[in-house]
Amino acid sequence: MKTTFLKIAFLSMSILAFAGCSSDKDTSDEVIVDPPSSGDILTTQNVTTYMVDASATKETVALFYNLKKLAKTKVAIGQQDAFNSFYQDTAGDSDIKKNTGFDPALLGSDFIFITDKNNNNQANNWFYQQEQKTISDVKAAYAKGMINTFSWHLREPNNEDSFYAADMTADQKATAFKSILSGGTNHEWYKKKLDKVASVISNLKGSNDELIPIIFRPFHEFDGSWFWWGANFCTPEEYKTAYQFTVDYLKNTKGVHNILYAFSPDNSYSTTETYLSRYPGDKYVDVLGMDNYGDFNNQGNEGVNRANAKLKMISNIALDKVKIAALTETGYQVNATTPPINNWFSTNLYSALNNNYTFDLKIISISYVMFWNNTKDGYYVPNGSVSNAADFKTFAEKPKSALLNSLPKMYELPK
Repeated sequence: MKTTFLKIAFLSMSILAFAGCSSDKDTSDEVIVDPPSSGDILTTQNVTTYMVDASATKETVALFYNLKKLAKTKVAIGQQDAFNSFYQDTAGDSDIKKNTGFDPALLGSDFIFITDKNNNNQANNWFYQQEQKTISDVKAAYAKGMINTFSWHLREPNNEDSFYAADMTADQKATAFKSILSGGTNHEWYKKKLDKVASVISNLKGSNDELIPIIFRPFHEFDGSWFWWGANFCTPEEYKTAYQFTVDYLKNTKGVHNILYAFSPDNSYSTTETYLSRYPGDKYVDVLGMDNYGDFNNQGNEGVNRANAKLKMISNIALDKVKIAALTETGYQVNATTPPINNWFSTNLYSALNNNYTFDLKIISISYVMFWNNTKDGYYVPNGSVSNAADFKTFAEKPKSALLNSLPKMYELPK
């Protein structure tokens, strides 16, 4: 960050020592300690008042509460498909664990193959096999004490071939989203997709037969128009209606009570008014998120400052609404033609997630950050063998960063 900014940065930040919970050490008797209150109205008694689902399972209630409290002292670090997507196909532990020695705090999954038209629920079917792999990964992550989050790259309702608007005709782009609304030609199709989602979520269970909580962010990055649910293809009211229907159908019609719902645009919004322009309402959202790659894409200090301002914006909306704030997707992909940015993790990203300045009355309070998945040919998170491995490890070891080894128990309310 710029020197003038650094001189006036807050130098005193109270860090609460949370009890750890990970697969790397025995913490069976440790519990999360409630942070000291500083005007925080959220309590273990009133937590469901601020949640979408008043009938949420106790583990889901605890996850909401603990994520909200976590942001005061830590940011949980995770990655999409961390257990299966490796740079250079180096299977085994996640690339995060290869680098740091610890599991990520958060695992990102997707309903894309689970709801694919080619998934016939047969053991020899590739899409069904991906479904089973996803379920297995979610259960493994939960058993370790990790947080699970799901996106949904739902293919368009006409041919179900793609989720990208660029692959659709002009007429399909103009009508696809409207067609899944009540009374639309594809409304029953959409309900069947939700039926499959509900079935899978309702059968995610831990070792004591308890339902595993997930964070679900439907219709993400809706402010752009690269997906068929993007801003050019539906009005704000149509978007809100679809989001509300999704929540109501899963919660009320299907009786699914182990979901926290995330509202997750891309990074185009920089004011509260624009950010909330397609917001479906407090009764439908638990997590206020933002996906942001662009501000970190070789934009230097100016990009970091923009990202920081946007995260402060959603932090303050979350403070007002008593919701969770998160950087729901980010990253800078390194590959054969794109070298790493010097100190991208330890300086750029860490500053965007944590910087508060005396002249700025806004605060930043982010619960988690998720990197996109690595591939054979490129990575968002360096394993231990690449040139910027030390940068990520430094980032992960900073005071406000949390991998699994410094994540508190997320599925128990404090005692």
